[in-house]
Amino acid sequence: MPSRFPGFPTEMVAFFRGLEKHNTREWFQARKDVYERSVKAPMVTLVEAVNRELARFAPDYIHDPQKAIYRIYRDTRFSADKTPYKTHIAAVFPRRGHEKHGAAGLYFSVSHKEIEVAGGIYMPGPEQLLAVRTHLAAHHEEFRKLLRARSLATLMGRLQGEQLTRPPKGFPAEHPAADLIRYKQWLLYVILSPESATTPRLQDEVVKRFKAMAPFVEFLNAPLSLKRRAAVIL
Repeated sequence: MPSRFPGFPTEMVAFFRGLEKHNTREWFQARKDVYERSVKAPMVTLVEAVNRELARFAPDYIHDPQKAIYRIYRDTRFSADKTPYKTHIAAVFPRRGHEKHGAAGLYFSVSHKEIEVAGGIYMPGPEQLLAVRTHLAAHHEEFRKLLRARSLATLMGRLQGEQLTRPPKGFPAEHPAADLIRYKQWLLYVILSPESATTPRLQDEVVKRFKAMAPFVEFLNAPLSLKRRAAVIL
């Protein structure tokens, strides 16, 4: 049996603190071995541990660690912040066969300042937006019931995400799901204190929230999976 993830080494904390102060290529390159050894390698181990847990309750969200873990290099092309490196490490677990950000998935990140755990749809395209909104219009009572589940509400809080001021074209303002249809993103996320990052508790903190969010994420993916299967048949 594989052992539990022991936590990140304390070098991870020191590395990100230093990177926050000295976010330059020269500083990073001189300490790239520290990043590989004390940040990326433990993250691979953690993602593998999370995958083993996902096999029990959300097997379609298991993801190859090399693809799940985001690169530390920032895309500065459209950002006012030109610092070259992220000051956290993160991983995403999309549903098998779906795009990383266009469909619903699970996510967590770790830094010296915080741990973030999240789930939902972050960047749906126009087709995905319409499919999810149509699904919500027909099944909003089921969705509200999911959001009221004690474990989900306790661990992840309230539904979040950018919203329109009124329902989009094609959905009447008096529709009973109008408040849900106005969303452009459907997200749950929490920020946790960083203390557990260097302990075995980190795995538990991530996994119990992933388990609570699994029905929520599956609900959002239901119309997208149906649409994908129809496209394959055609």
